[in-house]
Amino acid sequence: MSTFGGLNTAYLGLTAAQQAINVAGQNIANAGTDGYTRQRIEQSALSAPVRTGLVAAGVQPGQGVSVDGIARLGNSFLDAGVRSTAAEAGYAGYRSTELQQLEGSLNEPGPSGISTALQTFWSSWQGISNNPGQAAPAGMLLQAGTTLANAVSNGYKAVDAQWTRVHGEAQGTVSTLNDAAARVANFNATIRSVTASGGSANELIDARNQVTETISSLAGGTVRDNADGTVDVFVGGNAIVSRTSHRDLALAGQTSMGAPGAPVQLEWADRPGVAVPLDGGKLAGAVSLLAPAAPGGAGGAIAEAAASYNAFATKLTNDVNAVHRTGQSTTGATNLDFFATNPGAPAALSLSVVPTSAAGIATGSPGSGALDGSIADAVAQIGTGQGSPDVLWSGIVTGIGTTSRSAQQHQQLAEAASAAAVGQRSSGASVSLDEENISLLTNQHAYQAAARALTAVDETLDVLINHTGLVGR
Repeated sequence: MSTFGGLNTAYLGLTAAQQAINVAGQNIANAGTDGYTRQRIEQSALSAPVRTGLVAAGVQPGQGVSVDGIARLGNSFLDAGVRSTAAEAGYAGYRSTELQQLEGSLNEPGPSGISTALQTFWSSWQGISNNPGQAAPAGMLLQAGTTLANAVSNGYKAVDAQWTRVHGEAQGTVSTLNDAAARVANFNATIRSVTASGGSANELIDARNQVTETISSLAGGTVRDNADGTVDVFVGGNAIVSRTSHRDLALAGQTSMGAPGAPVQLEWADRPGVAVPLDGGKLAGAVSLLAPAAPGGAGGAIAEAAASYNAFATKLTNDVNAVHRTGQSTTGATNLDFFATNPGAPAALSLSVVPTSAAGIATGSPGSGALDGSIADAVAQIGTGQGSPDVLWSGIVTGIGTTSRSAQQHQQLAEAASAAAVGQRSSGASVSLDEENISLLTNQHAYQAAARALTAVDETLDVLINHTGLVGR
């Protein structure tokens, strides 16, 4: 290598060390940046030039160092693990939150719950059996019946309101998902352009990764890398993002819990009527909750709760009226109903008390006189039977509580798996300030050494050019 070639070798070492210092500074500056992946320069040694000709040359050193690029120290396998666990955590977390709210709307156990209203209702029948026809016990019974009917109606309304809210949130989630898909497509276009021009797109890739993780948490999306730096994102086995283009999704089906129509499902906007099978994510949790009731309780949790309220209201109405119709009031009226429901509305929502005074309450057996309270006593005993409304309600509360508890356990496991996946990725991709400080010191010394080599070659050339031939003058 010529003397002048030594200048270039020292200069390349100087610029390589400078770029390494710059990259370490970038890492340190983004140590707390969410989603940032640490970087390192990639460099390789330049070999000695190939000699041609007949005269053999002596051994020559290489020509210095080449900075080939800035590597992003990410791991696609660990990234995929984070997305997969995020999808499961999104699904489990949303279901757990909504099922806990559903359980809370029961108000069980508590003074506002249906169980308390039932106990008061049966006790009021016992009270009127001892004092048939009197205004005070009759008033207490009518108030207890109205309170029970209102508790059932309010419980159904709470379930219906929750269904409407979950549906609205699902609509918003679909909009967020479509926006995220458009952002990934835009990132793909920019990254492909930057990469093709020889630039570094590491920060853009980090930003895109965060958006793809959002898609996974919303709809269980999976990602496939392409050779040109772009990625394809799949939802339900079909591409929602294909390089620089994307497709929109839409939420279809019934818009209210009691409305007729197809079940709520996710569809491609350009292919209406074709459901998109979801692999996980918040949307999958919402769609599962919005499903209609099904035989055996296999439907959506919210609609199943509404059906349980209706079943309870029907059971209560039938059991009480069946006994109440066999008696007579103190005025001699017979075949009287105590509860009524509207055939054109849900039983739980339309449950009401028929009598307005003691004259409409059947307390005794026909022909037994105005002071007979045997029918009222029989109604009071309904709550102690094996197939009583109390038993049915207890089973409803237990079923919803068990489902909620199972969902909470699923959420805990899914979040633990997600945290573990994020931790594994962070162990290799996050910035270590100690490591970056060592890199800074190493490259600082390398820079100083390259500068010293540059000075030495410069001084040598100065002697060669400016002082050769001056000896003996």
